[in-house]
Amino acid sequence: MDALQIVRTASRAGLLRPLRPDRYLGAARAVQQYGSTLAGACASAAALYGRDTALIDHNGTTTFARLHERTNALAHALKNQGVAEAVTVGVLARNHTTFVEVAVALSKLGAHALLLNTAMAAAQLEAVCEREHATVVIFDEEFEELIAGSNITSKCSIYTTLQCSNWASSHTSAPITAAKQPGRTIILTSGTTGTPKGAARGAPRISIATIGLLEAIPYHRSEPILIAAPLFHAWGFAHLTIAFSLGCPIVLQPRFVPRDAIEAIASHRIGVLVAVPIMLRRMLEAAGKPTSTNHNTSSLRLVPLSGSAIPAGLAEAFMDQFGEVVYNFYGSTEVGSATIATPKDLRAAPGTAGRPPAGIELRIYDDHDRIITDRNTPGRIFVQSPLAFDGYTNGDSKAIIDGFMSTGDVGHIDSDGRLFIDGRDDDMIVSGGENVYPREVEDLLCQHPNVIEAAVVGIDDEEFGQRLAAFVVKQPSTSLTAEEVRGYVRDHLARYKVPRDITFLDALPRNATGKVLTRELRTYG
Repeated sequence: MDALQIVRTASRAGLLRPLRPDRYLGAARAVQQYGSTLAGACASAAALYGRDTALIDHNGTTTFARLHERTNALAHALKNQGVAEAVTVGVLARNHTTFVEVAVALSKLGAHALLLNTAMAAAQLEAVCEREHATVVIFDEEFEELIAGSNITSKCSIYTTLQCSNWASSHTSAPITAAKQPGRTIILTSGTTGTPKGAARGAPRISIATIGLLEAIPYHRSEPILIAAPLFHAWGFAHLTIAFSLGCPIVLQPRFVPRDAIEAIASHRIGVLVAVPIMLRRMLEAAGKPTSTNHNTSSLRLVPLSGSAIPAGLAEAFMDQFGEVVYNFYGSTEVGSATIATPKDLRAAPGTAGRPPAGIELRIYDDHDRIITDRNTPGRIFVQSPLAFDGYTNGDSKAIIDGFMSTGDVGHIDSDGRLFIDGRDDDMIVSGGENVYPREVEDLLCQHPNVIEAAVVGIDDEEFGQRLAAFVVKQPSTSLTAEEVRGYVRDHLARYKVPRDITFLDALPRNATGKVLTRELRTYG
């Protein structure tokens, strides 16, 4: 990307507009003080967009200037409670204004923010807080019983988000001296197959990759954003910085309720819906109910997705209902961004993960660490990105070859240069000596008219080593049988890809970010 493209992208996003010189000077001072951190983004937004709305939740609205003041006050209060540079603070909260205020205040102090999954059990919560050396935990009152029933109370200082909100209203909002070293944001991996790991990120590295993201997904200044994905998830949290940078008001709802999301799009004239794929399916179901009320969703312009693979046909069905709005972002907590599929890509090649944006490079390697150049030949996906994480908090990292980091996935590039994900590298099922990636079978099953969703896993088998087991959620009031499912797969794929076990479920077990919990499915085997 050359300088002219950068200017064009920034101009299209509305970043190049005339403002009073003192505003630009204030933004420059904020970045100089806090660097490219969440604190810097908040302070800079306060200088540039002061009186504009920053956050909207069930308690009302907050401007960028007010957010900056309140986070100063909260930082002073937390400092009085012993929170300082390099102290790790666990945050167990849903999407609301105080979550954002806590995250920004911790960034201003140089503390490490450990973002905790709201679906965790007490034992998991204890294990993660102990492993990450958290000494303070801030939580929503709804989790009080969970906290009280754990050992966290004996090891950590605990405060509620309500306390934090009150502190933000009662303490001085005098400027905070920036920490010598910026704090890290510790985001947990999904933990679909085991215990979640802590993936540490330092200050965001503003680079050509950031401009590449804006070029591929045309965000625009001041356009309202509904963050439906959890803020403790990398995808949701990343959009705080994006929104601050563009002066976009953020609408937050504590839980994703499809009907509430549709109503919010209409009432707030939402332009961007930040989501994970399962949310799209549930919104389609809500929009299609006979009892539903019609809402004007014509303002919706972008639906950037991440977190899990898009089931076959979902993007097209959503765009048929809501317009050409879906942008499929492929990446991970570890590598950051890898590829982006535009609506045009998803129409031309359903299921694609798209192409790398500017500033990102992608390679496919074989099992001998050799680069695969042939199109449509599967291999291990590696990415070189300035947005990659700093490593797991236990000291481990992902495999790296020639500066390219493994995503842990297997995929191929088609003749038009689009990436397709075939499955997880460690999800490959070897059955009777044949290699099977579950994604191919899952996508086929989702195309059956009587199937809502499906998941396929490998089950230990004495004769074949592993056998395929399919878990199917069928349409209500249908008489789909296990043999009909097997016959459907047999008619479309090789015989060794036909699942031997078929289990019908009311719903697939998922975590809070919508990923299927394969470890739970294997307990049915």
